[in-house]
Amino acid sequence: MHGAGNDFILLDDRAARFPCADSALIRHLCDRHAGIGSEGLLLVQSSTRGNFRMRFFNPDGAEAGMCGNGARCIARLAYDLGAAPACMHIETTSGMLEAEILSDIARLHLPAPVDCRCHQTLELDNQAVRYHAIHTGVPHAVVETQALDSMDVCRIGAAMRHHAAFAPQGTNVDFMAITGAHALRVRTYERGVEAETPACGTGITACALIAGRLGRVTPPVHVTCKHGDTLEVNYRLTDDGFEAVTLLGPVTYVFEGTVEM
Repeated sequence: MHGAGNDFILLDDRAARFPCADSALIRHLCDRHAGIGSEGLLLVQSSTRGNFRMRFFNPDGAEAGMCGNGARCIARLAYDLGAAPACMHIETTSGMLEAEILSDIARLHLPAPVDCRCHQTLELDNQAVRYHAIHTGVPHAVVETQALDSMDVCRIGAAMRHHAAFAPQGTNVDFMAITGAHALRVRTYERGVEAETPACGTGITACALIAGRLGRVTPPVHVTCKHGDTLEVNYRLTDDGFEAVTLLGPVTYVFEGTVEM
């Protein structure tokens, strides 16, 4: 499946048969040349806390706590499998999520983000780079730019992703251009994929929230990703953070199949 071009392998693992500790297998399955190919692998597992448990693995085999577009896709799969109703609760390592299935659109209710830090600076190639940081289930550094199309996302993103300022886990890096009172464009360098991706749900959310905290936009915020789709981020500002954060956008099946493991 893909959500706004962000593509994933999704497996029904309610029988708990998938070898989650086999990072080499996950890397193989996500390999676009020798495997199925994806920007992440997600499992539907049984849960005692929600309708199901979501586990997400990056293409490098490492498990991550959250993936916004992946969560929207897996919500649709769980609904189609009969594992969850149209309004569902999803257990993740980053906390409980709520999701709603609206035909080919899914709305994700996200936990309140943490560690919002605006107007930060780091040194890169002997130059000061201003950024903002926020944790929307996974860490993001947000750089505002008026030259989004010509931005060297892979070079700058990789350098920031591994910068000492974000050690030891590193960070995802988002580049945003504000295009209206309710609109942004975003490009993202994703940790774990180690490349620019067509979309990133937690990154899209991070940019909308940072832009809102800076007073540059007001919700709902329509965010256009590199793939060309536009997702909607809604939220309420509070004195010290955000509440009622949601991410709304399309989810699409690409194909179904079987693979020998």
